[in-house]
Amino acid sequence: MDEKEMILNAMKETGEPLNAGKIAELTGLDRKAVDKAMTAMKKEGSIVSPVRCKWEPAQQ
Repeated sequence: MDEKEMILNAMKETGEPLNAGKIAELTGLDRKAVDKAMTAMKKEGSIVSPVRCKWEPAQQ
């Protein structure tokens, strides 16, 4: 499982918007790796921000 899948799974499991720090804590990934993956995910449109600084999976 790659970083993006781990991040999406963590978001889906909690069922609420999360910030990068909480995602790093839940997945065990390095914070820098989470930030990098989330930047790519934002560009792809796979995550959206319903609240400032918090992210959730995009509805597809």
